[in-house]
Formats: sequence, C-alpha cells, structure tokens
Amino acid sequence: MMATVSKSNSKALQLIQQNAHRLRFNTSADYDSILAAIGNARIVMIGEASHGSHEFYLHRAEITKRLVEEKGFTIVACEADWPPAYRVNRWVKKVSSSTTIKSANDALKEFTRFPSWMWRNTVVVDFITWLRKYNENLGQQRKKVGFFGIDLYSLQASREEVLKYLEKNQPSLLEEVRTNYRCFEKYSDEQEYGYCAGTKLSCGCEKEAIEVLKQMLEHHVKTISEGKTNDIESDESFYAMENAKIVREAEKYYRHMFEGGEITWNIRDTHMCDCLQDLLKYNGPDTKAIIWAHNSHIGDARETSSRRAREVNIGQLVRERFGIANTFNIGFTTYTGTVTAADNWDMDPNFKHIRPSLDESVEFLLHEALINDSTMTNDGQYFLLFRSNNSSVNISKELHTELHKKRLERAIGVIYRPRTERQSHYFDANLSTQFDCVIHVEVTRALRPLEIHPAWAEAEKEHVPDTFPMNV
Repeated sequence: MMATVSKSNSKALQLIQQNAHRLRFNTSADYDSILAAIGNARIVMIGEASHGSHEFYLHRAEITKRLVEEKGFTIVACEADWPPAYRVNRWVKKVSSSTTIKSANDALKEFTRFPSWMWRNTVVVDFITWLRKYNENLGQQRKKVGFFGIDLYSLQASREEVLKYLEKNQPSLLEEVRTNYRCFEKYSDEQEYGYCAGTKLSCGCEKEAIEVLKQMLEHHVKTISEGKTNDIESDESFYAMENAKIVREAEKYYRHMFEGGEITWNIRDTHMCDCLQDLLKYNGPDTKAIIWAHNSHIGDARETSSRRAREVNIGQLVRERFGIANTFNIGFTTYTGTVTAADNWDMDPNFKHIRPSLDESVEFLLHEALINDSTMTNDGQYFLLFRSNNSSVNISKELHTELHKKRLERAIGVIYRPRTERQSHYFDANLSTQFDCVIHVEVTRALRPLEIHPAWAEAEKEHVPDTFPMNV
C-alpha cells in the first residue's frame, strides 16, 4: 500500500521523481552523472549523515576511487587526526618508514581515540587496501595518492611527533622545543588543560605553542629552499610542521572549549580548511583533493538554521576561498535503518536503530518520493543534482527552487539519542544550496567496526533487517 502524499509536498515529490538518478550498489556507472557534474572541480567534498552508516562510507569510497582513476585526484583529506592518518599515508604510499606496517588493519592501529570506529572499520580497510594497490601500479612519473587527517584534536600526539622528528632530523632545536612543550606535561590530558587554561587556573601554554610553531615554520622553509632533501625528507619536514600547527590550534581549541557556543566549532573547521590549503600548496598548483567529513562540515554553513548563523564550516570556507566553480559537495540522507553510535562521549559503540525521520523533514520528503515510485523503491536509493560545473549536465531549476525551501534535516554524529531526537539531531537547512548533490539511502545499516563490542554484537544478532519493497 502506497503512503498518502501531503498536498504541500505534492509538487516537490513530483519534481524529485522526475529528476531522480538511479543508484544501485555494485554498478559504478550509476555515478556517471555525478562525475560529469563535478567537471574540473579541484576540491570535492563528500559527506555522511552519520559517522556510523555503512552505505555512506561505501558510496564515498566508490566515488573517490573514480575521482582518483579518472580525474587525477591525489589527496584524500579526512575528518581525522593528523598523526594516525599519516601512518596510513605512509602505508598506502609504501614509503621506507612503513616497512614495519604489516596490513591495512595495522596501518589503522593508531586510531585509538574515541570514536575509533570512524576509521577502524571494514569499509576503510577495503578502501586503503585498494589505494595501496593503486599506488603500486602507478608509473614512476605519476604522483601517488595520499591519505591525510585534517582535524586538530591530537594535541599531545602531535607534540610528541614534533619532538621525535627533531630528535632524528634537527637535534640542535630539540632542547629548546622540548622546554617549551614541557608546559603541557603538568596536565593529564587535553580536557584538563582546557579547563585550567580556560578558567585561568593556570596561564596556559599559548606562548610556548606559538614559539615552537615559528621555529618549525622557519625550519621547513629552510629545508625546502636548500633543495638538499629528497621527497621523503621533505614530506617528513612538512609532516612535522603541520604537527606544530596542530599543537598551536589545539591549544586554542581546548582553551576555549568550556565557553560553549560557536567559537570552538569555528576554530576547528577553520583549521581543517587551513590544513587542506597547506596540503594543496605543498603538493603543487595542479593538485586536487577529496574531503571526507560529516554533512555538518561539508554542507555550506550559510544554508543552515539561524541558531548556527555565526558558525562557519569547511563547505562554506572552501567555496569562499576557491570559488564555487572549483568545488563540488555531496551530502547524504536516510529515512531509517541502523547505525553504529555511542550513548555518550567516550562510551563503547553500539548497534542502534534509527527512528523513521520526522514528517516535516527533508528526509521524509525524499522517503515519500521513493515509496510512491515503484522503480525508485526497487533500488532503495537515488541521487539528485542541484548544481553542475559542466554545462552539458541538465539541472532542474524548479527542483532547485523547491528544495531550497527551509526544512528540517537530520544529523547523527558519533552519539545518537533517539529519545531526544528532535532536539539533539535536527536543524533547519536549504538543501539545494547546502549541497550540490544529495544521495538518499532509504534504509541504512550500521557500519561494522574492526573491534566488535559485546553489546554491538548482541544488538546486531537481534536485529531483523528491513527489506524492499517496504510495507507502508
């Protein structure tokens, strides 16, 4: 039985059904229209509506493979910490310092900070395994594809990486830098530092972090300008410099974290965009990058609710800095399913059921369009294009206008609270200007972590999977 379509949504549903692009699993050609719309964009941002849904990760990986193979993208920049991601980078590029890394699982082993399942999961294992093989098959003249983390949480780990680099490569700087960084050693972790520095219980380590960053910037410029280093030595110098930047930005982030509001969000997203720019500059003017991050980071912040009006994000900053014609962003939505998420911060991941989306949400609208069209229902997913960098790709102005109307949109991060879902997970957004393309997956399934916790396994065992066609 088909669902009853509300009168207010009838036009939108018709336009969605008319402009929906078929999307099947294991049919890479279905992405052709997305690749065409991307055109010659230098930066492609691919999101996720949760940090724990298998289909979002899988589509993102498959689109990335095609961008690498067909359009020459050489950077995959993730919402992940810089040090553990750089271990993966060494492994996929098969550099000499990675010889002790035995497997993809081993390459990901330093992703231990909550939420480890964001990167230690089966889809990422498969992707970086593919990436290593792809790099191995490149000719000598082709640039290898790198895997990077552009987030800033790793204050202590990045501090240690700077010291390790100097001990090996620039011992003359080591003692001075160690003295400055010793300021952080009186705190047990970043949260304690943030509390003490933010509440003025201590004077903090801002001055020391800035001083080290100045020294590392000067060292890197000298390393590059002398031209005596090989690519590996240059890369390691760049890696160390970025770690010093992270210490400086993380110090600022944790110092402000107890103030609340938009300040820490803006520090974090601005840093991620700055790190992306550093990667592009270091790798040369023709370098192209793919960003993997949550919808809330890659969808243009200017097109979301007024309560977030003072927030910026990667999607907005990239469009502003590079020009919208040089960018393309892809968001995801789902109606229901299961998700890997925690109840609270630092808790074990669980296998959770996603409540059907609220009737006034864009997810419900996309759901209604699907279940009232038999061909769309059979696939269980589809995508819509709102903008193209290629004039030969047809974009419906009517669809763009209709889906620019403000509607609720759901975002599930690493924590999912279904009991307070309206307050915890929904905000207003203008979908067709927030994203250039949206992929809707009707029923998603929980991302499979590499470490299966007992509660996750038990919940998965008890789960009865949803099937298509749906009984509605």
